[in-house]
Amino acid sequence: MNVFARAASVAALTSVLSVAATSVPMAASATATGGAVPASSQRWSAAWSAPMMRPSAAPWFRTWAVQGFDHQSVRQVVRLGTGGKAVRFRLSNLYGTTPLRLSGATVGRAADGAAVVPGTVVPLRFGHRDSVVVPAGGEILSDPVPLPTAARDRVALTLWFDGPTGPATYHQLSMSTTYRADGDHRGDTGAAAFTDAVRPGYGSWYYLGGVEVTGGRPVGRAVVAFGESTTDGFGATVDGDDRYPDLLAERLLATGRPRPVLNAGIGSNKLLADSACAGDSALRRFRRDVLDRPNVGAVIVSHGMNDILRSGDQICGVDRDDPPVTLQRLIDAHRTLIRAAHARGVKAVGATLMPFGGAPFWTAQTDRLRRDLNEWIRTSGAYDAVADFDRAVDPEDTGAIPDGYHAGDHLHPGPLGYRVMADSIDLDSLG
Repeated sequence: MNVFARAASVAALTSVLSVAATSVPMAASATATGGAVPASSQRWSAAWSAPMMRPSAAPWFRTWAVQGFDHQSVRQVVRLGTGGKAVRFRLSNLYGTTPLRLSGATVGRAADGAAVVPGTVVPLRFGHRDSVVVPAGGEILSDPVPLPTAARDRVALTLWFDGPTGPATYHQLSMSTTYRADGDHRGDTGAAAFTDAVRPGYGSWYYLGGVEVTGGRPVGRAVVAFGESTTDGFGATVDGDDRYPDLLAERLLATGRPRPVLNAGIGSNKLLADSACAGDSALRRFRRDVLDRPNVGAVIVSHGMNDILRSGDQICGVDRDDPPVTLQRLIDAHRTLIRAAHARGVKAVGATLMPFGGAPFWTAQTDRLRRDLNEWIRTSGAYDAVADFDRAVDPEDTGAIPDGYHAGDHLHPGPLGYRVMADSIDLDSLG
C-alpha cells in the first residue's frame, strides 16, 4: 500500500518567546481531533529538542545552512527521551527572512544509517495537508502521528523541499549524521538515495526544533540541560548518543526514574552576548529553549565559559568589542536565569565550569575567573542544587581534564568525560 495513502493523522500551537519576551509568529497547525488520538485528552511531553540558530557558516566544519535546499529530501535521525502512542514535530523558520515551503514529510523508525524500518514510514501532515508554508520568523507543530515509541527509540524524519528554501534555520552541532538526497525520497525505507552527508563531520539539524509525544506511561517532568559545547556534546561519538544529557537520561531510566532530558546546548554560545554563528545569548534564548518546552521540571545551567575565554565574535568573522567580562556580570546573568526558572516553577541546578589547563588559550587570569564563578555557584545558595562537573572530572584540583577524559583539546570532554559528568549528578537534586 502506498505510504501516503495509508496513515491516519490527527491534529496546538505554542508561542516561542525569549527572556526579553520577543514574540515569534506561528504558522497555523491543526488542532482538530480524529482517529485514535483524541486531541482534547492529550497531554504532550517534550521528548527531544534542539535550540534553533540563524543560518551561518560554522567555524569548525561544513554545514548546508547558508545554501539551504532545493528539490531535495533531508533525513534526520533523533533519539527520543520518552515515548508514547503518538508523536508530533516542531519545525522552525525562526531565522528565515522568507516563508519556508515544505512540500511534504514522513516519519518512521530509524534503522542503520539513513535506512528506515520497513512498514513504519507514515506521512507527516499539517492541518491535514501534506504541504505547509511556515512564515518567516515562525514555527509550526505537525499534526499528531499515531506512531508508538518508547524511551530511547530512534525516529527518522524526512523533509521534502520541491523548490529552493533559502538559508536554513538550524542547529549547528548535532554530533549526528544528517542525510540528503536529490528528488523526493520521503517514502524510501532504504538508504541508497541518501548518498550526501557531511563527512567527516559533526552534523547539523535543519528546521527541526523539537519532538513531542503523548499517550505514554507517566514519567517525571523533563530536565533541560542548558549550556555550551560541553552540553551540546562536542567531543562525543558521532551517531553514538553519548553526550552527557544522553547518559543522564539513561541513568534516570535505569534507576526507575524515567524522564526526558532535553539538550539545549549550543557550541561556542555565550551567556552575555549574541553571536553571528554561535546563537543568541543564554539570557536571550533561555525562555524559548528551556521554559517554553512542555512539562519542564528542572534545568541544569552550565554557562559562562565562552564569555571567559573569548571577547567579541571573531570566530564568526565579526570584529567587535564587547564590554569586559567580570565576575559580577556573570553572577548577575546567572541570577537572571534562576529568577526566570523559579517564576515558572522550574528547579534550577547550577553546574560548575570544567578546567581547561593545557588548552592553547589558557591564562592564569581566565582560569581565576572560572574558579571564582565556580566558587559562587557552589557556595552562594542561589541555585537549588549544584552539579559539580569541575570536581567530578578533576577531583585532585589539577586545573586540567585528565588525559583520556578530554577530546584531545584539553577543553571538551570525550565519551569517558561525558560519562563522568552524567554520573556526578545527584538524581534527587532534579526533583
